[in-house]
Amino acid sequence: MKITLTDIPDVLILEPEVFGDHRGYFLESYNKNKLPEIISNINFVQDNESKSQKGVLRGLHFQIPPFCQSKLVRVIQGDVLDIAVDIRKGSPTFGKHVAVSLTSENKKQLFVPRGFAHGFVVLSDTAIFSYKCDNYYSPKHNRGVNFSDPELGIDWKINIQDAILSEKDNELPSLKNCSDLFDFNVNLYE
Repeated sequence: MKITLTDIPDVLILEPEVFGDHRGYFLESYNKNKLPEIISNINFVQDNESKSQKGVLRGLHFQIPPFCQSKLVRVIQGDVLDIAVDIRKGSPTFGKHVAVSLTSENKKQLFVPRGFAHGFVVLSDTAIFSYKCDNYYSPKHNRGVNFSDPELGIDWKINIQDAILSEKDNELPSLKNCSDLFDFNVNLYE
C-alpha cells in the first residue's frame, strides 16, 4: 500500500497494490496490519455505500461527539472529487481543504480523520462510493458546513448552480456560522 501525505496532516491518500491479468484484477482494499499507525489504531465499525448520478453533491458532513467519525473512502465505479475540510478551531489548517480525485481506475482511497467535514461530487455519469466509518451513524449528531461557502474556496469542478443536492445539504450553514466545530487541542479519539 502506497501512502501519500497531503497538505493537511492526518489526511492521507492510500493507493493499494493492484494485481491484474487477462481475468481482471485483485486488490486488497483494507488490511489493518498494513496501515500507518494513525489508521491502524482505528476500529472501523460500519461500511456504507451510495450510488449517485453525475452532478450529485453530498456534503460537507460530520458528526459531533460522542459520534465523531473517521472515514476511509473510495470509489468502486465512476469518478468523484472528494473533499475533506479541517473544522478544528485553532488548527493551523482550519478552514483549509484537501481535494482528491477518486476513481474506479486510480483505486485511490482517502482517509478523513475526526475533526473534518467530508463531501464529494460525482463527475462521471454515475458513481458507486464506498466508505468505512469508525463510529455509527447518528442522525441526531449529524452536522454539516455549506459546500458553497466562499471562504472555503473549494473548486468542485462543476457549475455549483447545477449541483444536485438534498434539501438538508443546501441549507447547511457557512463555516463561520457553524456552532458545532471541533477544538484542535481536544483528542477526538478518546
